[in-house]
This record gives sequence, structure tokens and C-alpha cells, in this order.
Amino acid sequence: MITPSHNVRIFVASDPVDFRKGHDGLAALVQGHLRQKPFDGSVYVFRAKRADRLKLIYWDGSGLVMAYKRLEDNSFKWPAIKNGVMRLEPAQFEALFAGLDWRRVQPLEVAAPSAAE
Repeated sequence: MITPSHNVRIFVASDPVDFRKGHDGLAALVQGHLRQKPFDGSVYVFRAKRADRLKLIYWDGSGLVMAYKRLEDNSFKWPAIKNGVMRLEPAQFEALFAGLDWRRVQPLEVAAPSAAE
């Protein structure tokens, strides 16, 4: 399982994309359509027209990584289809990737201590 660290930004493209696209095609979508930087280390998640498939890409420092997942007996819970992008917290991404309803996951907001004891 791909588990991004807590400081990785995760973006989900809300409208479906052509799943024949590979690394370069998805990176071009990130740059042109989503107005983001595909090589900044963020994770970009895309959906197919069929809600049971997702692809993600991210730059790991030495190359562009692409992952593909298809659910066998279910479908992913996606945001409403509209032209745009939304940001997910890592816990929400983990739920989405596992096929769970990510909308029910609320990350804890904990303030960092001001000083060590």
C-alpha cells in the first residue's frame, strides 16, 4: 500500500480522465488542466469514467511513479464530477485507496507543543 507521509499534499481530479494516458499524459493534465506542478512531490489521483478505477502519479525524486488500482466488487467513493481539483488529507487518501468512504474520515488536528518538557 502506498502511504504518503503526513506532509505530502494529495490532490484528486474531480472529473474523469482517459485511462489510456500514461505517465506523461497524466503529468501534462496536472500541469495544464489542474494548474499544478507534476514534479513537486505531491500525489495526483485520477478517476476513470467507471468509478471502480483510479490512477495516481507522483514524483519520488528520481522519476515519475504511476500506480493503478481497480476494485473488483465495488466502486470508489468519488467527489461530485465537476471541472476542478480537491485536496485530501493523507488519512482520507488511505480510505479512498482502500475503497472506503473517505468523506467519513476526519483527520485529527493536534497543535504542536510550544516547548519540550
